[in-house]
Amino acid sequence: MKILKLVMITALFVAMPTWAESLTGPQNNAVRSANLYLSTQGFSRSGLIQQLSSDFGDGYEVADATVAVDSLDVDWNKQAVRSAKQYLNLMGFSCNGLIDQLSSSAGDGYTESQATYGAQQAGAC
Repeated sequence: MKILKLVMITALFVAMPTWAESLTGPQNNAVRSANLYLSTQGFSRSGLIQQLSSDFGDGYEVADATVAVDSLDVDWNKQAVRSAKQYLNLMGFSCNGLIDQLSSSAGDGYTESQATYGAQQAGAC
């Protein structure tokens, strides 16, 4: 019976993602929150960190939110396309207007390159 328990515990440990072994509890929780956000809408790296660390968001420490987001394998260009399409589904944007919205620190916080890619791929340019 003890061997069976040891095997089950070992199997659980081995099945854990490698990033989970090096993250703290709050960081692992922030990863779970980040994945939930990414499953519902597009986010830039900085926007996701801000959402996770904001008092109006999840309230994680900025350092924990940053480590959590950086532990994920996210294609930020694809996220920019997703955000651009979401904006275009709501209202019309010029190419430059959408790039500005996506790249603004008051907007989505994508890099200029990511915002341009997103706007182009979404058909605004």
